[in-house]
Amino acid sequence: MHGGNGKVAYIDTEGTFRPERIVPIAERFGMDANAVLDNIIYARAYTYEHQYNLLLGLAAKMAEEPFRLLIVDSVIALFRVDFSGRGELAERQQKLAQMLSRLTKIAEEFNVAVYITNQVIADPGGGMFITDPKKPAGGHVLAHAATIRLMLRKGKGEQRVCKIFDAPNLPEGEAVFQITTGGLMDVKD
Repeated sequence: MHGGNGKVAYIDTEGTFRPERIVPIAERFGMDANAVLDNIIYARAYTYEHQYNLLLGLAAKMAEEPFRLLIVDSVIALFRVDFSGRGELAERQQKLAQMLSRLTKIAEEFNVAVYITNQVIADPGGGMFITDPKKPAGGHVLAHAATIRLMLRKGKGEQRVCKIFDAPNLPEGEAVFQITTGGLMDVKD
């Protein structure tokens, strides 16, 4: 629909991408689902090193074709698998910083929006008066690499809530939405 006018790259670290979900979303907007799917390139990463190498290959592809969006879902998952325990935390954070630096370079070099998902972990130090003591995984390295951070949570019934957690040019705020077969929709009153 002449939005980004380019392709989407999706790097999947958890095996959750479902191309069949794209079809009803494309149909909702009157688009040819096959054409939409043809503009999405997909890769499944199995280790943090594989994830990094996929980014290197993707940069070469971006030099040949116009891409407008790069999605990494989830950026931290493989680091949490490949590095375990406090003894490997420093190395994990260093390798994560390198990955995030590569993502920033791709964003700037190819004028691509980068959307990364993260995981949350329990925050036992969050205090006993906090009803949902969770915090983003990845620590300060990941927090400082992102320009805008959003926190998603389940709302009432089928509702979902997206909170602006940190953004340089936006105040804190929330938006309530629903996930439907046709994609994201405003909440029905």
